[in-house]
Amino acid sequence: MKTLPLVVALALAAGIVAAQERRIELKDGPWRAQVEANCGSCHSIDYIVLNSPFLDKAGWDATVTKMIRAFGAPINADDAKVIVEYLATNYGKP
Repeated sequence: MKTLPLVVALALAAGIVAAQERRIELKDGPWRAQVEANCGSCHSIDYIVLNSPFLDKAGWDATVTKMIRAFGAPINADDAKVIVEYLATNYGKP
């Protein structure tokens, strides 16, 4: 019987945490759809925002290349080019 209040309290706490979670929205711009479709199909879009303070255009290019070569991301060369451009423009370190 003493476990019921604990279970209820934990369930309420989990609900509060889940309600506070916000979905990351990428900045609007050309090629956003390619980023969402290609990058978001393998991992959370949160990684883009988390890495943005550290990566310039060369860094984003290296990251996209790594995703393709090391992790096997099925991104064609044309999409890779515009993905890097979008990321560098909207999330690149100056």
